[in-house]
Amino acid sequence: MEKVRIGIIGCGGIANGKHMPSLKKLSNVEMVAFCDIIEERAVKAASDFGTPDAAVYTDYKKLLEDKSIDVVHVCTPNRSHSFITVDALEAGKHVMCEKPMAINSVEAKKMLDAAERTGKKLSIGYQSRQRNDSKYLKMEAEQGTFGDIYFAKAHAVRRRAVPTWGVFLNEYEQGGGPLIDIGTHALDLTLWIMNNYKPKYCVGTSYHKLNKQTNQGNAWGNWDPDKFTVEDSAFGFVVMENGATIVLESSWALNTTDVKEAMVTICGTEAGAKQMAGEGVEINGIRNNLQYTLQPNLKAAGAAFYDGASSGSMADKDMAQWINAIVNDTDPCVLPEQAYTVTRILEGIYESAKTGTVYNF
Repeated sequence: MEKVRIGIIGCGGIANGKHMPSLKKLSNVEMVAFCDIIEERAVKAASDFGTPDAAVYTDYKKLLEDKSIDVVHVCTPNRSHSFITVDALEAGKHVMCEKPMAINSVEAKKMLDAAERTGKKLSIGYQSRQRNDSKYLKMEAEQGTFGDIYFAKAHAVRRRAVPTWGVFLNEYEQGGGPLIDIGTHALDLTLWIMNNYKPKYCVGTSYHKLNKQTNQGNAWGNWDPDKFTVEDSAFGFVVMENGATIVLESSWALNTTDVKEAMVTICGTEAGAKQMAGEGVEINGIRNNLQYTLQPNLKAAGAAFYDGASSGSMADKDMAQWINAIVNDTDPCVLPEQAYTVTRILEGIYESAKTGTVYNF
């Protein structure tokens, strides 16, 4: 194909902040259709990012009728990810859906089945895999540096940074709060680096401890306590089929200074590692009967995965690898089977928190 023709469904914050600016930088891409239930947003997106003759819709099904569109990006609230993605796949489009895959495993499985049935590519927007520190840890893990990774922590902790825009606080639209919003990134990174997608059981807790406070100190201004219907923090203890343990911590508001978002700590039989602020990595182990720590310089060019410090943001890299997968008919970085497992585990943590019992997969 000369140019990959893309339709954008959902022209809100994530589309404007991530998908459309990064797609605009790619010379083999053109955004030819935009859809939003608020027509003004679709019109503005078309003006800012589209081709001169870009079409505007308020009904996504009308967009899908355009047979010239190759790829659809689904950038809507979580509740509508599944049915829009399924419809787009059935209409013959490849689909990049924003994270999380869906609000529950039943809806995610519909997406997975539709991709298999239609033979179209489906990927989920876990762009944190494109960070230099994430790629480096993945490479070390594949080379056996850590040995058997049997314990990990998935970090998604903010001190007071509750998103106050859009529908983030609306449980019906989003399916949850920080666990499904930012915990999903941390869990995806952890499973990916461990290359372990077989959960056995989990225990979870979720809290509504700070969301009714009026003395908030929030990074993005005060939230409305009456509209904050999702959890303010949630935690999970996950045991995999091979006995490995993952501890997942997520919060938008927690009285802590130990703040880490979309970061992983891993412990293996041969070595361990942790991600640090600023895309840094620290590896620890034993050499010649002595403890050591190592901090590789991830800004130096020449590594197999990295071509220099100016290669773009993780969003730019994520969109580039996705479009390359379309053009070259290869697998995208994030496979739908992997994202489905992330959704299953998040659902298990929520269910365990609700019932107070162990959730078995």
